[in-house]
Amino acid sequence: MSENNSIPKINTIMSDSIVIIPTYNEKENIESIIRAVFNLPKAFHILIIDDGSPDGTATIVKGLQSEFPESLHLVERSGKLGLGTAYIAGFKWLLDRDYSYAFEMDADFSHPVPKLLELYDACAIHGADMSIGSRYVNNVVNVVNWPMGRVMMSFFASKYVQFVTGLKVADTTAGFVCYKREVLQTIELEKIRFKGYAFQIEMKFTAYKCGFTLKEVPIVFVNRELGTSKMSGGIFSEALFGVIQLKMSSWFRKYPKKKNIG
Repeated sequence: MSENNSIPKINTIMSDSIVIIPTYNEKENIESIIRAVFNLPKAFHILIIDDGSPDGTATIVKGLQSEFPESLHLVERSGKLGLGTAYIAGFKWLLDRDYSYAFEMDADFSHPVPKLLELYDACAIHGADMSIGSRYVNNVVNVVNWPMGRVMMSFFASKYVQFVTGLKVADTTAGFVCYKREVLQTIELEKIRFKGYAFQIEMKFTAYKCGFTLKEVPIVFVNRELGTSKMSGGIFSEALFGVIQLKMSSWFRKYPKKKNIG
């Protein structure tokens, strides 16, 4: 693993928040998504975790770093190591620095960039420890350009996860998330096992078991227009069968607890 900004610099653009974006072959989207985040009225920094994209995604990011030297960061990894391990690498990178909020977001514009502001407000102003950009709040399905079969599979998978785990979250596989720093400090990241979309379930379930407050923010999820989807049947299988393992192992595990301040 190599971090392209190895020489420490004094930040001229201050931010308490960093958006972590895992990438694999996202050359069609990467510059546009970076500029969209940097164009928001609140200052966010961005950390790209690239898994050796053969299409040159990392090269594009490196080119943009000359334009955004203090706020755009890159970690390059060799080969596809999984979504979950990419985010764990990003969380550990963040915890070595002074950011107070970490965001998960896809590179393909399926997550509405302006909603980063609402996810931030949910945690920074309204008391949530973890906020979730949810496609399924109040049983309303807000998904655009997905085949109906995939919509139903995702929706009922979340219902299944709710039933098994007891999570009071409608969109348990959502990958558009804000964490307060304390959540990532408390969760034992080395014990997070899943690499695919079950990783999203495991992080929410673990935060819940640690006593943190989870809040959903409604979003409209739009299927990617450019590039190739990384979704597969195996990813859904991991989520469906992994949740049973997750629930059963929780019976024998002692979770670290949120520190009550005041």
